[in-house]
Amino acid sequence: MRNVFELHHPLVQHHLALLRDRNTGAAEFRRLLQRLSLLLAYEASKDLDLREIEVETPLMPAAARVIRQRIGVVPILRAGLGMVDPIVTLIPDAEVWHLGFYRDEKTLRPVEYYRKLPDGDPVDVSLVLDPMLATGGSAVAALEAVYRWGVPVVKLLAMIASPEGLRKVHTQFPRTQVYVCAIDTRLNDQGYILPGLGDAGDRMFNAHAH
Repeated sequence: MRNVFELHHPLVQHHLALLRDRNTGAAEFRRLLQRLSLLLAYEASKDLDLREIEVETPLMPAAARVIRQRIGVVPILRAGLGMVDPIVTLIPDAEVWHLGFYRDEKTLRPVEYYRKLPDGDPVDVSLVLDPMLATGGSAVAALEAVYRWGVPVVKLLAMIASPEGLRKVHTQFPRTQVYVCAIDTRLNDQGYILPGLGDAGDRMFNAHAH
């Protein structure tokens, strides 16, 4: 599928295996999510534009290059929050904006409950973050919001995607680059990715029902 990039790096495979494991606790789950987010962001940022500058080293002036574009990081609440810090570590000048959706368990459709995007003055590149691209409903709604903001280049970063979710995103936004650590088999009747890793938000925030 054009513009879909699945990472096959050994480090990605290693950390993803531990992320999937049901015995991985919340603290380690968050650390693994952060490591994988760094690797995703590294790949997704490979085509950013640069501008020439000159810096003074301790020995002499040196030609150098820095990122030219304004970058916006847009996590989809709540699970997308776990991917923000490592990416902002890589791109310290990035702006962080937020979109919130919950899934109606009867219709499996996204319901927007929060939006924090500015009016006008869009960034040059937006990285939309959501660990699980399942039905694709929340991702499509988020992409619609970011494109309406006026962002010309939008990329979607996810840990795991379903074929159904990828097709939905690709059908509506074929020029959007999607970076994922793994493309899994399918969705179950409840809209969860199989084999997946369960509910990323619940595992991240240790919010399991008892």
